[in-house]
Amino acid sequence: MTGATAFEAFVRKYQDMVFGTAVRLLGDESEAEDVSQTVFLKAFERFDRLGESPSAGGWLRTVTTNLCLNHLSRYRVRWRLFSQRRPGESETEPGYEERLVAREAQDADLERSREHARLERAVRGLPRHQRVPLVLFHFEERSYAEIARMLGASLGKIKTDIHRGRETLRKRMVADDETH
Repeated sequence: MTGATAFEAFVRKYQDMVFGTAVRLLGDESEAEDVSQTVFLKAFERFDRLGESPSAGGWLRTVTTNLCLNHLSRYRVRWRLFSQRRPGESETEPGYEERLVAREAQDADLERSREHARLERAVRGLPRHQRVPLVLFHFEERSYAEIARMLGASLGKIKTDIHRGRETLRKRMVADDETH
């Protein structure tokens, strides 16, 4: 495989993860695309060391998170949470019985997708100071201490913001249930 082809395969392998991380943190698809391009430019510069590394995914996630946080602190934009999750597709044609089970699974997947969309809408409405720590904690699996360090805030503030963000989300989800 040529160097360009290897890098294209590398980008295809990681583009959803990089873009998904960026869009969750920034909440804006076009800004996430810009950050994603910057991440892959940095990866291209280091591709000779990064290409076959088992830690490439972690490196890309860290670079993406850092670039997003830099962007947010620099521009102080109001962002929305947006997900790029896509359900997988089956590679084989199932038989009749398998299709029945598959239909039930599809119904369950559809319900999970609807719930996820409701949660995304609720998170989108959170104020920035609650949304960013909440996304870093739940989606990026960062610790409270890491988040406090990354955002330059006290540990207590981060814990409070995440707690209040969860409470706001819970109230919005209950209110949404009552309207449907």
